[in-house]
Amino acid sequence: MSSRRSTGTPRITDEQIIELVSKLQQLLPELRTRRSTKASASKVLQETCNYVRSLHKEVDDLSDRLSRLLSTIDDDSPQASIIRSLLN
Repeated sequence: MSSRRSTGTPRITDEQIIELVSKLQQLLPELRTRRSTKASASKVLQETCNYVRSLHKEVDDLSDRLSRLLSTIDDDSPQASIIRSLLN
């Protein structure tokens, strides 16, 4: 008896996994430059995780910078108005 349960969803094929990994590789700056060489699925997934972490850190850093900037300007200033319009 199999320990896997059928959920009614179709299984993803090896070909679909290969295609998805290839698409991921094309999106990653670190691997895009090496387009002619195929990276292993493991390497692509590892680089994807690294890239997402770096994007998350960049968002955090930008958020911190924006918070510092907002704390230094008057709420009624033209700069505050511009920032509010960009955030909406």
